Amino acid sequence: MMEMLEAITEGKGKEEDIDKLYRLGEMIKRHPSAPGSDRPEPRSSTIRYFRDEYVAHITEKKCPSKVCKPLITFRVDEEKCNGCQACRLKCPVEAIEGSKKETHKVIQEKCIKCGTCYEACRFDAILVE
Repeated sequence: MMEMLEAITEGKGKEEDIDKLYRLGEMIKRHPSAPGSDRPEPRSSTIRYFRDEYVAHITEKKCPSKVCKPLITFRVDEEKCNGCQACRLKCPVEAIEGSKKETHKVIQEKCIKCGTCYEACRFDAILVE
């Protein structure tokens, strides 16, 4: 189950994994001596109530909740960025380029998706997609 969940959160899952996870969760509930039988309900519940998010991870390679690092990107909103450099100065891997008072840009190849730029920006110019 863990391998399937990890694959889904990395955008490598398959649509049939959703039903497999649900069936496994239900099977574990019916067999109290099975490994993991003490907590199967959260797995089944998330599929029951958030199936569309599982599907988005698999088919669109997007995380609607914007928490799965392999499936999110940080981008600068050019209309909101005033070039204050707060994001650039805080980025631990120098993945933001731009001069003072100029629109900045996230260098996707360098970005480790830590969210530091998002937290540092006081102008809501960093978008999480």
